[in-house]
Amino acid sequence: MEKEVIYLGSHVSLNGPDYYLGSVKEALSYGANTFMFYTGAPQNSYRKPVSELKIKEGRELIKESGIDESKIVVHAPYIMNPANFSRPDLYDMTKEFIIRELERSEAFNATILVLHPGASVGQDRDECIKAIGTLLNYCFSQTPSNKVRIALETMAGKGTELGITFNEVKAMIDLINPEYQSRIGVCLDTCHINDAGYDVHDVDGVLKEFDSVIGLNKLLVVHINDSKNPRGAHKDRHENIGYGYIGFETLAKYIHHPLLRDIPKILETPYYNEKPPYKEEISMLRNNEYNEGWRN
Repeated sequence: MEKEVIYLGSHVSLNGPDYYLGSVKEALSYGANTFMFYTGAPQNSYRKPVSELKIKEGRELIKESGIDESKIVVHAPYIMNPANFSRPDLYDMTKEFIIRELERSEAFNATILVLHPGASVGQDRDECIKAIGTLLNYCFSQTPSNKVRIALETMAGKGTELGITFNEVKAMIDLINPEYQSRIGVCLDTCHINDAGYDVHDVDGVLKEFDSVIGLNKLLVVHINDSKNPRGAHKDRHENIGYGYIGFETLAKYIHHPLLRDIPKILETPYYNEKPPYKEEISMLRNNEYNEGWRN
């Protein structure tokens, strides 16, 4: 029988002196066969030139290690708000920054860029959704040869966040021009959908609803996170695997679900005792075997 291939990894850093080579080494140290990274600090717009980031060396190690490069994920910085059209200067800056992130992602040969849809900040939500569609169509039009797909992330509903229901995300996708539909998709976050009010434990039910509203063909990434808060809390506070309200058993079902087989699954769980938890979490989820008290 052919062994099940599970594309499972975590967020990794992109720090000097090894930069992308160091990112790949970090992922491999966790036993991962995919990973997610920011091309620069997520809390600001400063970006080091890609020529300085040891991309060639990192890609060589990816090839040597047998990692499928098409499963590697970039996350856009969360300082941007693609929904905020009330400030034309900021809206235009966000457009240009997303274009730059698409170009930077392509320089790494990554094909998926996760993007938070943004927040309404007191504006009409429907108008904000239209603003997102307008912005993304512009970004795609300015990068016609770029192969990177944008994955809109499902959100928890903290504050005035957009994209807290599958229907809201679908409304954004429907606004993308037909010629760019192949470049738009979704990142499903388990903590976020739990906090948004979905019954995350009904894995088949969640995937059935996602398929009926958006279509599983649009699902590009799954973020695997436990939650510090119960269903419908709208808090967005990630927890280590097995230590939150979702639990190991449910999260393992997403990892091993046949409908999600070819989709990269990325952990964004918090450090504990100032240590990354990913080696232990990846091992447990891959083997579908929970080690009680593993964080002690």
